[in-house]
Amino acid sequence: MNIHPSGSRLIRILRLCARGSTATGYRNCRTLFQKHGFETLRKQNGLSCHLRNCMGLTLIRFQYSERIHQIPSEAEDVNNCDRDTKDSSVLSDPSIGSSVKGTSSQYSGPTSEWKNTSPTEMRTSWEQFCNELRQCTSPSDVLDLYGHSEMAWKYTSNALTTMWETIKRMSDDQRRYEQKLMFEHPLFEKICQKALKEAQLMSCNDLVYSLFALVKMGVNQQSRLIQTLLRVSQERLNEFDERALSVLSSCLTNMEESKNVISLRAGLRLLIELRFSQIKTVVALQTIMRCIGKESSMPLKKKLEDKALSLLNRFTLPNLQYMFITLAVMGYRSYPLLDSCSSRIIENIHGIPFWRLVHILQSCKDLKYRNPALLTAAGNHVASMLSVWEVKQLTLLLVLFAELGLRHMELLDGFAEMVMTRSESLNSKDVLSTLRVFSLLNHRPGEERVEQPSRFLQTLVDLFQSHLSRYSSLELLRGVYYLCSMGHYLPAALNQLFQDDILNDLQCPDHPNRVSNERMLQYIRLGVELDNPSFAVLESVTIADPLLPSVAVNSAVKEMVEAILGDSSLYRCGSVLRNIHFIDFEIALDQERKIAVPFPQDDELAHVTNIQRVAVICAPASAFCLGSVHPKDRLALKVRHLKTLGYQVALVAEHEFERLSEDERVVFLKNAIFGE
Repeated sequence: MNIHPSGSRLIRILRLCARGSTATGYRNCRTLFQKHGFETLRKQNGLSCHLRNCMGLTLIRFQYSERIHQIPSEAEDVNNCDRDTKDSSVLSDPSIGSSVKGTSSQYSGPTSEWKNTSPTEMRTSWEQFCNELRQCTSPSDVLDLYGHSEMAWKYTSNALTTMWETIKRMSDDQRRYEQKLMFEHPLFEKICQKALKEAQLMSCNDLVYSLFALVKMGVNQQSRLIQTLLRVSQERLNEFDERALSVLSSCLTNMEESKNVISLRAGLRLLIELRFSQIKTVVALQTIMRCIGKESSMPLKKKLEDKALSLLNRFTLPNLQYMFITLAVMGYRSYPLLDSCSSRIIENIHGIPFWRLVHILQSCKDLKYRNPALLTAAGNHVASMLSVWEVKQLTLLLVLFAELGLRHMELLDGFAEMVMTRSESLNSKDVLSTLRVFSLLNHRPGEERVEQPSRFLQTLVDLFQSHLSRYSSLELLRGVYYLCSMGHYLPAALNQLFQDDILNDLQCPDHPNRVSNERMLQYIRLGVELDNPSFAVLESVTIADPLLPSVAVNSAVKEMVEAILGDSSLYRCGSVLRNIHFIDFEIALDQERKIAVPFPQDDELAHVTNIQRVAVICAPASAFCLGSVHPKDRLALKVRHLKTLGYQVALVAEHEFERLSEDERVVFLKNAIFGE
């Protein structure tokens, strides 16, 4: 339930009376009530006062003298001292970054230092303060200026906001240095104490901006100051307009858990549901959506989705980009919103800056949203920027593309050429990222040219070997695994990896990645045994035995295999190779007669020259590159290992198989198994 603004004013006046008349500049509370349009009564309904003109009070500012109406309005304050909060998307919108007239913020009036100051002098002092504030280039400059200024709460809020504005534009090293100077500055404690004392007197917008700035500057979130601002925000949450709610939402998004934060988030969710129809701007909606997070109920997420769809025609290009981030924070994969935003982003793909493109791709990964048209357009854009962007930028994007399953041939081949011509520009991290991309996508640059893959791979091997001493045990394991996936085994790296201390570290029970580490070691060991059996170190290596994979056989494929072969004894179902590779169906094929034959009792087919083992492998869409049936990652490694063991591999993409009719399925499997 929303509280009438006049009621809120009455509550705040009562709070000031409770603190004592010295805090307000009045000799008695009766004068304070009368100055604000309240008329005392004989006890009525348990209250000692009533409103003389309650509707008129919505425009009356809380001030100690009628002459103070000439103090600058909030809109003028923001024009003189812009509250830029670029750190969040919410803050790039005018409805949030600047004040508007007619808001419900209450001005408490100047402190005792301004009692005998004329309105003209106050206005001049305020304008001078804002002009000097704009010239500050560090938090220390702001604190020095604040120390010489008259201490109205409006000064405190604007000073804190400007301190954050100056510090956020600095580099990481400079920011740490300036933060150290700020915390050590003798006036920093004073401005914090002033904010603590005046929290109840601040307008809603100044309250949330002060909280936002203090949190962003690294003030301890469990401190009394931050917790007091949070508590006051809870008390006055019903007074917040859309802009204040947006800034508060942005502030709460990444705050540490505490009772006040949890309570404020819960209250914010309830308030959003009550005021849902009042949200008018896209940025405010997106900020609130990010704040409610993954914990919010599905009905509320659906309502917010519908609201966003209703505002879709107002979306600017930044709004479209931030919607991906917003949905990822919510953990809500809304196909209508994502598809609509994707189509418009594709049209303007060349106008998207690097970091926004990174955030879009990261959000697609988090949401498991793979739009081939969007990713292909993004890949085309990155391919056109190969000569512009640095290697670090390209490797970051390529890793995201690889994790999304996009095998963009032109981009990958172009980047491979860059690696071969500018290998000195790759550091140890870049080398690992490049190995990861090409092994994950199972891509060999320039596959139509025989000499090209070996040259590119040799370049990567040389770079990896040159950085061996810099890699941690986990990085070493990953690098060796990537190389093994591409069929290359570096003796120096293998010898270093198979040292007892490194193996013990990787397989330690307390290691957070122990299971995946053991799995990679098992793949490496199997690959070395198959491709490089002369490697003698394996005899003394201690690697945990792999667990039997638990995989269900595809029932639709099994039904078709039985229909084709006509006898269940002519194939094996669900066999496991070396406790690592699961084979859905194993068939012994007479190559001359092109028919399936029973397996001999001793299972020895090696001496039979005309018998070919066929492994039918079923794999989901995630095991293939996006929009294709090109195997990637461990599926590609399985296929290579099976071929090394003499198997003919019949690969069945389940997502493609499901689209076929029954007759088409029979034809497909016959071609895959018998080579018809």
